[in-house]
Amino acid sequence: MQKTYSYPKFPYRCSPEQRAGEVKRHPVVIVGGGPIGLTAALECAARGLPAVVLDDNDTVSIGSRAVCYAKRPLEIWDRLGVGRRMVEKGVSWKVGKVFFENQRVYSFDLLPEADHQMPAMINLQQYHLEEYLVDACGRAPQVDLRWKHKLLSLQQHPTHAVLTVETPDGVFQMEAEWVIACDGANSDTRRMVGAGFTGQFFHDRFLIADVVMKKADFPTERWFWFDPPFHRGRTLANGQSAPTSVLLHRQSDDVWRIDFQLGWEADPEEEKKPERVIPRIQAMLGPEVDFELEWVSVYQFACRRIDQFRHGRVLFAGDAAHQVSPFGARGANTGVQDIDNLVWKLREVMAGRAPMALLDSYDAERAFAADDNLRQSTRSTDFITPKSATSRVLRDAVLELAHDEPFARQLVNSGRLSTPTPYVHSPLNTPDEDRFAGAMSPGTNAADAPVTDAAGRRGWLLNHLGDGFVLLCFGETPVEAVEAAGISAPVLRVGRDVTDAAGLLATRYDGQPGTVYLIRPDQHVAARWRQFDAARIQSALRRCMGH
Repeated sequence: MQKTYSYPKFPYRCSPEQRAGEVKRHPVVIVGGGPIGLTAALECAARGLPAVVLDDNDTVSIGSRAVCYAKRPLEIWDRLGVGRRMVEKGVSWKVGKVFFENQRVYSFDLLPEADHQMPAMINLQQYHLEEYLVDACGRAPQVDLRWKHKLLSLQQHPTHAVLTVETPDGVFQMEAEWVIACDGANSDTRRMVGAGFTGQFFHDRFLIADVVMKKADFPTERWFWFDPPFHRGRTLANGQSAPTSVLLHRQSDDVWRIDFQLGWEADPEEEKKPERVIPRIQAMLGPEVDFELEWVSVYQFACRRIDQFRHGRVLFAGDAAHQVSPFGARGANTGVQDIDNLVWKLREVMAGRAPMALLDSYDAERAFAADDNLRQSTRSTDFITPKSATSRVLRDAVLELAHDEPFARQLVNSGRLSTPTPYVHSPLNTPDEDRFAGAMSPGTNAADAPVTDAAGRRGWLLNHLGDGFVLLCFGETPVEAVEAAGISAPVLRVGRDVTDAAGLLATRYDGQPGTVYLIRPDQHVAARWRQFDAARIQSALRRCMGH
């Protein structure tokens, strides 16, 4: 059925250690070659950690799958060398519209302020993303991609894990100081370590239809319909129709994603048949619209998470650690932020500069973010698919009010779109002692803004922060690099090293003269002060390293 994309076939190679029959120990082994596993490999390479990636397949994911990627993950991918390519190929958007039956209720803007390097959101088929990540891994000497390598078993020891792997040339064993499990919601690695994975399954089914439309009247926006007239649900015992919803997104290559809510009773195999799918699309688009089916799937979703993100020498990320409903684009986006949080900590622990407590903070911070995403995703699902007649009446009343009443629009939930969860309770944060305005408090990710460097070249702040700790300082107050816990935090001075090109750094950071921010290697705020104090910064550095 695929018409716009040709799937690559990656070569299988028998590794030298398998040919020699030796058991080799690797610093990091990543299980799973999807978006999160490949991102983990690039992040490891960027931080000087050799990584082996095991994947039991030899191509990218089939079908568009995840398509929406938010601003913060795009910033992370940009640092790893693929973000710009994604933006150039993808469809950038920031406006969404919500409809109730045949009436537009309201619209929203995901990024109302200007001067950000990355768009609020792009739509790009997952197979394009994976291909870009594979290309980038191929240019990274420290990444060893091993296709057609299936993990059969895993045993843990105090200093390493032993992995038994199956390949076309037979079974062999390898060792890893650390394993990063990125093998999806049905993770075999999770089962091998006996981890819990609990939460809620939703008794509803949705149809994904990717269609090719070269001439489409829809703008590049997210459109969501509640109970649209072109997609009515079955009649319930009380005489009302069952709730339905439809979601429309544009992707690259003239491909449009349409999601139809089907109901729990729908037969997945029957609903995927073209003779069932095409009439639904024609009812939505009109009989005169020319389209072709690209890919069809039916899914049931769940909101679950792992009991602990670290089980001994195995660290879980992405869908292997948490699974959410697709409303809000929180799956791949949060998985990428898992990796962004994890790998710098792993590097410091492996280098002996930080205690194991720093890795424990990975669980503390990303479990907190997972719980936030699960909560948001569950609320979206409950609003989209009300479970009782009373909930349906309340939901419909909110939708009717939202057309004219701004307060009601805050209650409409067609999927709260992915935004970073601040680590407000992180053990790595140093609480504020001074007064600040704005959103850049300890635990939030650093905001970007346009800057000019000392040579007069225009750029962006995040590209100047580097991959370690840094002191972002405002004004001409005397400052200097600070060392503690075996690491150094150099100074990036606004006004000397970079110029606040649009005056936005001072606004977004409340950057009064003398203000100092300690930024973590994952570009999150660790602490901030109104004046430079080496002793306080040293204390904050030690705390942020888990001491």
